[in-house]
Amino acid sequence: MIKYIDSKKMGRGRHGWLDSHFHFSFAEYFNPDNIRFGVLRVINDDTIQAGEGFDTHPHRDMEIISYVIRGELSHRDSMGNAHTITRGQSQYMSAGTGVTHSEYNHGADELRLAQIWILPDRKGYKPNYGDYRFQWEDRLDKWLPIATSYENTSNAAPIKIHADINMYAAMLSRGKQLEFPVRIDRQAYMVLLEGDATVNNIRMNMRDALETVGEDIVITADEASHLLIIEMALEAMAERS
Repeated sequence: MIKYIDSKKMGRGRHGWLDSHFHFSFAEYFNPDNIRFGVLRVINDDTIQAGEGFDTHPHRDMEIISYVIRGELSHRDSMGNAHTITRGQSQYMSAGTGVTHSEYNHGADELRLAQIWILPDRKGYKPNYGDYRFQWEDRLDKWLPIATSYENTSNAAPIKIHADINMYAAMLSRGKQLEFPVRIDRQAYMVLLEGDATVNNIRMNMRDALETVGEDIVITADEASHLLIIEMALEAMAERS
């Protein structure tokens, strides 16, 4: 089963310095029928103006991954970490028993990132942070493993989190095709970060998304297309609220 999500119908948050597209209920956008997809609780497509950002604030019991689409993201947290990542790179934070952090755009240009929250397999983990500076060419016309669970030894993703997910990115050249298999006991959420593509005969534009439950997808890039996909265990529809 495949469901197409039109970005023009997503929740929005506009605050001058911040422009957000909410894939799921978040902040001022609330839809009781769109709380989460499996363990995937949040995907926010955030555009942050130069010199602006999120002041220090707390989190707990959430696995948080940030993927930079363009610009640079500077992180600082209560564990003593202070790092900056750029296009195609990713950072993760296991909030666990509690952590505070800030996220800023100290660059001269606009920052755009995907902010992803994933429900952990249990509460009370020790807080943790890390980042990975992926090489851009490693995702050209193929899936680059970004993140997986600690228990999954078959996935080469360098980022490990406390949840049964597999996250990949790809940059597909115009006219190229890429497949993503989804087992009948798994589901996946795909975001077209940049470009235009046709996925299983569905025309998709920048920021559009797609849910698939137990059904493989085939992506054809109508224009150069930057893709992100999060694959996870199947969850019954009634359990998603």
